[in-house]
Amino acid sequence: MYRRIKGTKDILPDEIYQWQFVENIIRDHLEQSNYKEIRTPVFEVTELFARGIGEDTDVVSKEMYTFTDKSGTSITLRPELTAPVLRAYIQNNLQHLNPVTKLYYIGPLFRQERPQKGRLRQFNQFGFEIIGSEYPEADAEVIQTIYAMYQDLGINDLKIRINSIGSRDSRQHYLKILRTGLAKHISDFCPTCQQRFEKNILRLFDCKVDSCQALLDQYAPSILDHLSGEDFRHFEEVQALLSAADVPYEIDKKLVRGLDYYTRTTFEITSTLLGSQDAVCGGGRYDHLAEDLDGPPTPAVGVASGMERLLMILNEIQAIPQKETNLIYTAVLGDNARQVAFKLVALLRSQGYHVEMDFMRRSLKAQMRDAGKKQAKWVIIIGENEIEQDLFILKNMATGEQQEVRLSQAAEQIATIIK
Repeated sequence: MYRRIKGTKDILPDEIYQWQFVENIIRDHLEQSNYKEIRTPVFEVTELFARGIGEDTDVVSKEMYTFTDKSGTSITLRPELTAPVLRAYIQNNLQHLNPVTKLYYIGPLFRQERPQKGRLRQFNQFGFEIIGSEYPEADAEVIQTIYAMYQDLGINDLKIRINSIGSRDSRQHYLKILRTGLAKHISDFCPTCQQRFEKNILRLFDCKVDSCQALLDQYAPSILDHLSGEDFRHFEEVQALLSAADVPYEIDKKLVRGLDYYTRTTFEITSTLLGSQDAVCGGGRYDHLAEDLDGPPTPAVGVASGMERLLMILNEIQAIPQKETNLIYTAVLGDNARQVAFKLVALLRSQGYHVEMDFMRRSLKAQMRDAGKKQAKWVIIIGENEIEQDLFILKNMATGEQQEVRLSQAAEQIATIIK
């Protein structure tokens, strides 16, 4: 028997409603703020991610699903969606349509990491981007919008952490100071941090080892003390805008995020309901990614959130209501009745009703059990005797009440009864 590949999951019909419920709220929120949906291919040329995310990041160096196609081109299943969205933005010249472009997406991503609770090798993510604005109000809107979305979903146990890692020029100056400050102590860090010290020192702040974090607290200078005046003013205005919108936050000077394209504002929203892996979403500003992908200079800011982790929280707090069904089940007895019933089912579906029909030619008792299992609200019963009288029976499954309905007036009478 074939089984699904490790780190993947089947989303079965009983679960699909939860996904659709959450996706509908996401779409309503984002379209209310005038974001437009974009869908990109699930695979891209590998160089897009190597250049966009950074070759020394864990995503590129350890986690990507990469293969060579028949033409000899190196192809990668997308591990994130910001770089593909920027590629689509550049390739399709969206900058000529409007100085500011607001896009959102919902779709699958692929990373070959160790599967664990809420973290799969094929997982789903939603996110949104404001492309074209360098100003702090874009940063603040992204944070405020996703925070309001989570609140609308019923999640109150949230912590917003923000930081600024400065422009590229500010960061290069800071990295020299950081390297000098940590050089005497780097042998005390874990082996992974020692490698990152040589290749990408900012990644030290991503380390999950408590002793490494303690060393950073003791010896690492704060990047906030080394921002340029312009970077500092940008960060201050982001804070002022969030406060004006009553969005709670705290400053975390070690929050750098795990991808190389970020500049200035970075942020993360966490929930204690997820345990030690507590991040619900993360994002920030990436003012140079378009240039790194051979596009025109284009400032941008965005956020991404894992769907599986979000659904874990919503199920924990029981925030997803039970699905209501308005199903009409059609129970049929006899060959002649079957054709009449089939025609009636087609008619009612054309009128907008949700209608099911028995396909197993079972007894009436078995069909009624099936209607109950499917949570039908109404059952149409059609037999040979009913056809002779131009009738069928409509039964209310909640009350047990039955009414006779004219076949020739089925749609009109059903509408009246159900209302």
